[in-house]
Amino acid sequence: MSQKVTQEGVLYDFIMEVYVVLVGLGIWLGILSLVIFLQFRFVRKLTKGAEDIDLVKVLKKILERGELNSKDIDRIRKEVLRQEELGLGHIQKLGLVRFNPFRETGGDHSFSLAVLDGKNSGFVITGLHTRERTRLYLKEVKKGKSNNAELSNEEAAAFEKAQKSAL
Repeated sequence: MSQKVTQEGVLYDFIMEVYVVLVGLGIWLGILSLVIFLQFRFVRKLTKGAEDIDLVKVLKKILERGELNSKDIDRIRKEVLRQEELGLGHIQKLGLVRFNPFRETGGDHSFSLAVLDGKNSGFVITGLHTRERTRLYLKEVKKGKSNNAELSNEEAAAFEKAQKSAL
């Protein structure tokens, strides 16, 4: 009788081992099925809108588009750098100082206006207002220095204000 129990126990253990192996294989099959499903979904996204579903052709098209995009990005980068360089020559900084140079006139009707580009080149225009007339004076500035004449205190103040400002 002990031999019969032992054979039933061995048979039971064998069946349990088979079940464990089958469950393990089922889990493995489920994982592989999920991975394959995700791969197919990825390939479908890649081939969306393509006439044929040949993966090699689709990947070649993607690489060609990538090269074209890279060339476009380089062209755009060069254009942006060119525009930045050109932009330095445009008016970017303004500085205004109002003042009263003559005691007999009331109010700050006179002014100095500095107009500069990104390279601190431009001009300073000064308007002196008296009772009889208003006179305008223009001084050129290149790379932060006055070319023609020395700047007055008010013109220098307008120039410094312009250097610190940005439009």
